[in-house]
Amino acid sequence: MRLPLLAAMFVALTGFTADAKTVLITGSNSGIGLEFAKQYAARGWDVIATHRRDDEPDTLIALRGEYPDQVRIETLDVTNLPQIDALAVKLADTPIDVLINNAGITGDFRNPAPQSFGTLAYDQWENFMRINALGPLKVTEAFAPHVKASEDKKIVAVSSLAGSFGFRGPNMPGGYWYKTSKATLNMYMKNVASDLKADGVTVTLLSPGTVRVEKMGDVSFPGLIEPEDSIAGMISVIDGLTLEDSGACYRYDGTPQPF
Repeated sequence: MRLPLLAAMFVALTGFTADAKTVLITGSNSGIGLEFAKQYAARGWDVIATHRRDDEPDTLIALRGEYPDQVRIETLDVTNLPQIDALAVKLADTPIDVLINNAGITGDFRNPAPQSFGTLAYDQWENFMRINALGPLKVTEAFAPHVKASEDKKIVAVSSLAGSFGFRGPNMPGGYWYKTSKATLNMYMKNVASDLKADGVTVTLLSPGTVRVEKMGDVSFPGLIEPEDSIAGMISVIDGLTLEDSGACYRYDGTPQPF
């Protein structure tokens, strides 16, 4: 069978081009995840854009409309373990060059009380941990075979300076559940990096900076970064990652971030 015919069959079956690289992004219907999906699609990558909504989000429908041969929308709630396994089975024949664990929650910055000492809402801790730490770990475990089968073999997780023990700058008050869940994520990914290094898989953490996302509205303050700049920087970092970087954490500008 001639190669052009094989390529045509691949596109017909998967909707993806045979020679493009593939990225899977969790939580890609808004904010950082959506910008990742936009920029990778614009670069010609095949994008598996996941979300946890009951219906396909308008943002992803619009992106697929712009890149119909590159964007594939899939439902994935990172707290739904059977759903993660089911999607991994569904995509069993799809090598994933870059897996981006982006889905996460920060809490309502306009109402800091549930994460502030003295008014801590302890019933919220488990939700933060399941979404920000356990979810990415499960997604990574389920899709590790897909990454191993790819050319690039890269797994990244979006962390935060808020989860760093080694940061020596001023500590912002509150944020107990967010900070501890990101610190837990850091250790999970550091462990995974050690386990997958022998398979040639690079596992790193990325810190996006304080990014202006939709839920912030018109709020502005010094150091706030536009999504386009943060994600362009992180993609550049991902492009340059090698196996020697596995287990490390980098800021969006490529500088190392302490754990």
